[in-house]
Amino acid sequence: PHLSQLKAFSIFLQVLLSVVILVLRKNNSICTLRGCCWNPQNDTSVPWCFFPSNHGYKVDGSLRSTETGFEATLTRLPSPSLFGNDINTVLLTGEYQTSNRFRFKITDPNTKRFEVPHEHVGPFNGSAASNLNYKVEVKNNPFGIVVTRVSNGKVLFDTSIGPLQYADQFLQLSIKLPSRNIYGVGEHVHKQYRHDVNWKTWPMFSRDIGPSGSMHNLYGVQTFFLCLEDSSGASFGVFLMNSNAMVQPAPAVTYRTIGGILDFYILLGNTPEQVVQEYLQLVGLPLLPSYWSLGFQLSRWNYGSLDEVKKVVERNRLIDLPYDAQITDIDYMENRKDFTYDKVLFKDLPTFASYLHGFGKKYIIILDPAISTESLSDGSRYDSYYRGQSKQVWVNESDGITPLIGEVWPGRTVFPDYTNPDCTSWWVEECRLFNETVPYDGIWIDMNEISNFVQGSSNGCAQNDLNYPPFTPSILDKLMFSKTLCMDAVQKWGKHYDVHSLYGYSMAISTNEAIKTVFPGKRSFLISRSTFVGSGKHTGHWLGDNAATWEHIKWAIPGMLEFNLFGIPYIGADICGFFDDTTEELCRRWMQVGAFYPFSRNHNAEGYIPQDPAVFGADSVLVKTSKHYLNIRYTLLPYLYTLFYKAHTQGDTVVRPVLHEFYSDEVTWEVDRQFLWGPGLLISAVLDPGVDVIQAYIPDAVWYEYETGAKISIRKQWTDLYLPADKMGLHLRGGYIYPTQQPAPTTSESRKNPMGLIIALDDDNKAYGDLFWDDGESTVRRTLEIKILGVLQEITGLTVTQNNDLQPSLHNITYYPSDKVVHITGLQLELGKSYTLKWTQQASINERFDCYPNQNSTKEKCEQLGCVWEQSPSNPDSPSCYYNSDNAYSVDGVEYSSSGLVANLTLNSTNARANDKYTEPIGTLRLEVKYHSNHMLQFKIYDYQNARYEVPVPLNLPSSPVNTNENLLYEVSVQRKPFGIQVRRKSTGTVIWDSQLPTFTFSDMFIQISTRLASQYIYGFGETEHTMFRRNMSWHTWGMFTRDQAPTYKLNSYGYQPFYMALEEDGNAHGVLLLNSNAMDVTFQPTPALTYRTIGGILDFYMVLGPTPELVVQEYTELIGRPVMPPYWSLGFQLCRYGYRNDSEISQLVEEMKAANIPYDVQYVDIDHMERQLDFTLGARFQGLPALINKIKEEGMRFIIILDPTISGNETDYPTFSRGVEDDVFIKWPNTNDIIYSKVWPFLPNVTVNESLPEQTQIRLYGAHAAFPDFLRNSTVEWWKREILEFYDNPRNKSLSVKFDGLWIDMNEPATFYNGALEGCRDDLLNYPPYIPHLGFRSDGLIVKTPCMEGEQHLPDGTPVRHYDVHMRFAYGVWCSERSLVFTNAPGFAAGSILVTFLLSSLLLISPVVQARWEEPEQGRAGEGTVGVCRSELKLCFRCCSAIKAFCCWSQAEKN
Repeated sequence: PHLSQLKAFSIFLQVLLSVVILVLRKNNSICTLRGCCWNPQNDTSVPWCFFPSNHGYKVDGSLRSTETGFEATLTRLPSPSLFGNDINTVLLTGEYQTSNRFRFKITDPNTKRFEVPHEHVGPFNGSAASNLNYKVEVKNNPFGIVVTRVSNGKVLFDTSIGPLQYADQFLQLSIKLPSRNIYGVGEHVHKQYRHDVNWKTWPMFSRDIGPSGSMHNLYGVQTFFLCLEDSSGASFGVFLMNSNAMVQPAPAVTYRTIGGILDFYILLGNTPEQVVQEYLQLVGLPLLPSYWSLGFQLSRWNYGSLDEVKKVVERNRLIDLPYDAQITDIDYMENRKDFTYDKVLFKDLPTFASYLHGFGKKYIIILDPAISTESLSDGSRYDSYYRGQSKQVWVNESDGITPLIGEVWPGRTVFPDYTNPDCTSWWVEECRLFNETVPYDGIWIDMNEISNFVQGSSNGCAQNDLNYPPFTPSILDKLMFSKTLCMDAVQKWGKHYDVHSLYGYSMAISTNEAIKTVFPGKRSFLISRSTFVGSGKHTGHWLGDNAATWEHIKWAIPGMLEFNLFGIPYIGADICGFFDDTTEELCRRWMQVGAFYPFSRNHNAEGYIPQDPAVFGADSVLVKTSKHYLNIRYTLLPYLYTLFYKAHTQGDTVVRPVLHEFYSDEVTWEVDRQFLWGPGLLISAVLDPGVDVIQAYIPDAVWYEYETGAKISIRKQWTDLYLPADKMGLHLRGGYIYPTQQPAPTTSESRKNPMGLIIALDDDNKAYGDLFWDDGESTVRRTLEIKILGVLQEITGLTVTQNNDLQPSLHNITYYPSDKVVHITGLQLELGKSYTLKWTQQASINERFDCYPNQNSTKEKCEQLGCVWEQSPSNPDSPSCYYNSDNAYSVDGVEYSSSGLVANLTLNSTNARANDKYTEPIGTLRLEVKYHSNHMLQFKIYDYQNARYEVPVPLNLPSSPVNTNENLLYEVSVQRKPFGIQVRRKSTGTVIWDSQLPTFTFSDMFIQISTRLASQYIYGFGETEHTMFRRNMSWHTWGMFTRDQAPTYKLNSYGYQPFYMALEEDGNAHGVLLLNSNAMDVTFQPTPALTYRTIGGILDFYMVLGPTPELVVQEYTELIGRPVMPPYWSLGFQLCRYGYRNDSEISQLVEEMKAANIPYDVQYVDIDHMERQLDFTLGARFQGLPALINKIKEEGMRFIIILDPTISGNETDYPTFSRGVEDDVFIKWPNTNDIIYSKVWPFLPNVTVNESLPEQTQIRLYGAHAAFPDFLRNSTVEWWKREILEFYDNPRNKSLSVKFDGLWIDMNEPATFYNGALEGCRDDLLNYPPYIPHLGFRSDGLIVKTPCMEGEQHLPDGTPVRHYDVHMRFAYGVWCSERSLVFTNAPGFAAGSILVTFLLSSLLLISPVVQARWEEPEQGRAGEGTVGVCRSELKLCFRCCSAIKAFCCWSQAEKN
């Protein structure tokens, strides 16, 4: 009826599970002839011809109970035949085999049909199970079977959606499923693990065809699929035991086969993993591979000769590549004949296995099933063929007598019938005999689909219903015998039509028998290209002849996941690709992920470039990363071996889909570019070209980075993983214990090494794990190492007991607080015995980070910040107020590039701490990390929404990064929640910076960040008086803020150097600069850790990685500017004092020194030479100083004068001040034109100074108003230079020209003798900020001995800045103008490069150059080198520089 047809069509549209009969979209008449419905659609992928409801079978009578379940007779409903020879009466048998397994089969009760003679899946001899987890309903008319889950009533399996078809050569059954989460069925290339249910048809018929992007039937047949029902994890599997050609299209989930019977098994589980276990208990549990076969293997087709094979072995041995087995392909054979070897090119093959065994490696050979009928090359008989011929072990033609002749690699061939026991005996004997000639350790079987290079046979195939059946499934070429045997060929198990897809399965069984004979009592190695249901009991598999493309590296993961469903966990793909020339990038990425294939082999085809790792160069990134990840593989082999044991004994998967562990998370249902080893190791690889950032899904669990042990904060979300050229993602799941062993280049060596455990704690601080070990030496005492991840507190004690008896143990415990990892070494335990390890933990005082570093800390103030107050009598220097929660920032949106990364930091307000609005953390920050060079990186944190002061000191940075990923000395990771930056030295893995600590905060006037340190060996920071070169790490805080403070322990002094160098435990060194010029302090604590606190600006860190201390200094000075090269004379002895009474005293001193023959080069004069301490003046008692200077210079000596920066404003005729006012060079009050005055040295004019009074009293009574030049301004630089030049060459009175040779500048912190300004400061917030660093006289604020912080200065570009921000740059500006030799009292970082010393006389530096062009060089004084004057001619300047091999020439350009 038309209505029922529309109803049926409506159903299939709604559930997308209608049954496709045939693609007849354009033939209405044929559709109608078959009694079906025709309805053209817009979507050509949907069938236009479909069944009405009156096709199929009905139950004849009622169900009949049996001992195992039930049976019923089914009668075909009247309807047109589709392909003829319909069977009108069939028998339905249902068996309740277990509480989770239901079987039903439909057979012909009158005629015996072919049934697969499987060694495990056979007749059921038990009784019907009770307590069933499923309910079975049989629908009568039309017939259908419905299977329901008892626990929730959900229909799992419903065949009533389409009619049963049962003819001699066409059987079909459709199934409606409860969800679209369908996985399995093979072998094909599935580009995604979860099936695309949009009308895909997958043919199954074993075929020699390599994987491609097409939907071809490939090497094996696997008729099992798994369906995940919902997020509860409830799942079931469907398995059809049938070996005939078939198709299984989705979403119809329809099986069509052209022979045999319909024999279905429905298997229930509460999780996907349970379903796989149920399935493998039925079809056969997988083999337990030999331990050595889990090592890495090398192979290629056509090495050309054994000599070339040995070259490959040697070059990979020389790089210490972990590598256990060498394989040779068919090129080792004589003319590609099994059980022969080429006696010319491979003449030494009989000793090759022994050669490999000497290195602890194994030898694997390939065997193909096709046996040549031709004689050997010397004309002698090919014995393997003749022995087989005598035993009649070949596949025969349709007469059952004549061997079928085909053609494969050796030419004309016959094909062993492995279903024949006599053939198995022959094959076993041939393998044994060949091993006596050419010893080997394992066998690889290939071409066993079965492959034939002619169609069917050399005689062709007969025209019959076996070779040309009424219905041919959608197999490749649509021809049954294409590239294989005729379907009417005869084997022991039946017609090749029925057993074709069992060929590889039967060959694997026979070959496994051979292995048992050749290696009695041992597990060896066997992989097969063609597989069938249950093949995993005998063999592993690889995914066939792939290609060196990025598509194939991706498709390998769904393939491996599927074969774990099928019970063949020993699975892998040809690493770097079989066909085509690989590329370095592709091969490098493939070696990384391939290190975690259960079967890990690099293999490629003849005619393409070699691709073994060593061929890329011993120092290549590919070799380094291959070794790195293979070493990790070998470290984890005990874990992998244990997973295989569980697969072998209970059917677990080894390579596991993420959804098997996290099925409640719907995102995981489609994750197929990542995979797990067992439940715990998450593998995330780069699978695309030109990519170093991937999207990885981090499931809902605790995860630790494998290589660092650090816990990551991401869970149940997608995240960016930055994976540069040499990295892939590896994460360990919390809650599991991973057995390990120290790696070695072979498993034979590694098995002798100490074993270990990695214990990754879960949210409940628990972990579980086990180890299977069967080396036959289980009573040998072994050294054990244990690594515990996620340990929040230090382990302080460990006891080992056995049966409650305390065992002596000489172990060592090391805690790595940066990664929260404990490493326990030296445990001496015996395998096979049970031990209990108990440890004690306590929070270490050294892990306290000061939560209230300000003055007057109290319990109340501490707890207001949400911190813990606990005083420690045992260590009074440790903070009483400390953090007990994470910092308040997390990371969003990390963007990686080859030159660094950018991310946003977001404030979590619940963790934020502040005393007031000025210390309230800023809500969103920007993090920038730049890889400037292989040895230097920068990381900068700032408020990108509001501009803040940044130190404008020019650093020597490359205009664009100069680095290569493979040569970077460091790797950077950003911890997301809480925020932290971790920098690790690549060569050693040492963490040299780790700021994921509770202290981080960033507010307007308080910025704090801490880092763990790599060791206790820290040097640097200043300027303060330190009692020793190495910093004391026992809770010491040092303030940094330039101040006129004589050296005194713990008081901040003249300069500012926010740089430190650190020695790592292994002797490597690195340095860190914080480019920030605000007041700050740093706290060292014995963790070891360091905390920076600053009250403004930004965080701008630069790190150099040496790796030697001297290289650190070189790299640092390369960054900030190389230090001054002093003139030779300045290395001589120098004399100076404050308090020379007149120039005569100095003259007398010079003469007395000369008379005493004391080496002596330089004489100084302090401020006493000035008139009332006024710069650029001569006092009455020093009027003879110019003549004295000229005299001592003529005698070969040098003279240096002093200058102070402050300028008196109380003078009536003081050009220095008046011109300074005119040029606007002085620091002023903000938003006014008023100069800030304080008191320093200049005395008031026209007063008589009572010099008998104390100096400070003199200053208070007689000190003038002193102004402070703003040396950041360009105008100040020009003014200062003019004053110096005119003092050197007095334009008003030449006799008063002071021809000094160098300058000494003092009091440039800047110093005052009043705190702040004469009338006091005006901005309490700046002068007494919310946080005052640990400076001298802390309670008096920042203005101790220095001007007010609100003073306004201007950068060279005119930008106004507060003295608060640039105080420590004052000295930098003073000596930033050109000069000869300059000494400063208050150097800052980068000062060394500005204090320029030219190897020229001062005349050449500051006096006008008269000649317009180049003068030939004159010989300078000793130490000055060859000098000349370069004008604007750069070429001549270079001549000058070359002449004395130093950067010493002065370019006299327009602006001097």
